[in-house]
Amino acid sequence: MSLLDELKAKINGLNKRIVFPEGDDIRIIEAASRLADEKLIHPILLGNPEKIAANAKDFNLDNVEILDIDNYPKDDYEEMLDALEERRNGKNTREQLAGWLKDPNYFGTMLVYMDKVDGMVSGAAHATGDTVRPALQIIKTKPGMRRISGSFLLQKGDTRYVFADCAINLDLDAAGMVEVAKQSVITAKQFNIDPKVAFLSFSTKGSAKGDMVTKVQEAAEMAKSELDVPSDGELQFDAALVPEVAKSKAPDSKVAGNANVFVFPELQSGNIGYKIAQRLGGFEAFGPLLQGLAKPVSDLSRGCVAEDVYNVAIINAIQSL
Repeated sequence: MSLLDELKAKINGLNKRIVFPEGDDIRIIEAASRLADEKLIHPILLGNPEKIAANAKDFNLDNVEILDIDNYPKDDYEEMLDALEERRNGKNTREQLAGWLKDPNYFGTMLVYMDKVDGMVSGAAHATGDTVRPALQIIKTKPGMRRISGSFLLQKGDTRYVFADCAINLDLDAAGMVEVAKQSVITAKQFNIDPKVAFLSFSTKGSAKGDMVTKVQEAAEMAKSELDVPSDGELQFDAALVPEVAKSKAPDSKVAGNANVFVFPELQSGNIGYKIAQRLGGFEAFGPLLQGLAKPVSDLSRGCVAEDVYNVAIINAIQSL
């Protein structure tokens, strides 16, 4: 069974409500129509109903909900504004917050925060910051988490890996790497991966020196008491992945050669790494999956196609379980 078939089976019949702030985007419309027709989720498109209908002339929207935020019922709007004002706790005036709610990303985020929907998918026509900022200001991180991160699920045949952080944090200290590892372990389990975490470096077990190496060593040491799954570091990628290399470079490691969750020391290497695996290695890449938020929000690439929206919406529904 493919990954998507597994995920569909998990959410089938649950009628998860997922909101799409970019409701008039043709890619969003196509994906929402397909998701509704297959009865996988209950899609909610934000936008002008007439514009959405005009763009959807080739698609069935009979089972897709359309919500016009400019004509939202007054009582429901006041309830939302009250909830937002309480959440911001005096950091903004009510007038400023009313301005926020004119933005579909903020409006959609409030629907998630107030449990009127199960998750949100955005980013087809917005930068990552436009999706992430409302989530951080309103939904915020899970208890005990200080940051969010972005992972990619990589699949080829029956092989699955999680790479992180590939999307959010420019740099991480040792504690940050451990936090990303915790979040990535949760992601791995959601996709039926038995997590074995490798903290990556250009050095394996002291083969090189420097501050960049020391940071990863410290993260690996901290993880021994903070993770409830096998982990090790610092490991070069080949030592983490290939059993024959692991026998030579890290013979005493219980993770080396068998790792499936890879924590990169900073964003640059993580982003480059997943794209190499995707483009040269032939892996299918799902993501970025935003990790660490109290409730699920997913960020699309502005270069996405309808198939990407479809996949990410299914993953978003899984994250709401």
